[in-house]
Amino acid sequence: MRRDNLAAALLLAWLALPAHADIWECVDAGGNRRFTNIKAESKGCKLIDVGPTNTMPAGKQQASSKAAPRDFPKVDGDTQRQRDAERRKILDQEMANEQKLLDEARRELSEQESQRFGSERNYQRVLDRLEPYKKKVKLHEDNIASLRRELTR
Repeated sequence: MRRDNLAAALLLAWLALPAHADIWECVDAGGNRRFTNIKAESKGCKLIDVGPTNTMPAGKQQASSKAAPRDFPKVDGDTQRQRDAERRKILDQEMANEQKLLDEARRELSEQESQRFGSERNYQRVLDRLEPYKKKVKLHEDNIASLRRELTR
């Protein structure tokens, strides 16, 4: 069992080695440039020196990824509570507006469902006529669900 784990670890370490390939720039008679790393296709092409791989050494990690920079502007608690209350008020207003729009969309859908025109003998035509009304209801339901999620945060 340990031998299998060791073999898997060595395989992964070998696969993690940096890759290196020679790159050739080829220019045809029309002046079109083509790049390739296939040696068989590189006849008459110029080898490009791409230099070393652009890497950075691992640095020290910050104590917390959520730590703010020292010069980051700070807001006192009262100002933040005021902003939060204002935000909640706006979200409540949006929720009330969306609820009115949803009620209106449902009413329109209900009216359309109760009507049947003589040209709609095929039921698919009824479904096609009702589709925009159903999409409108779904849109407002999704908006309300999003606002509820936002309000619970």
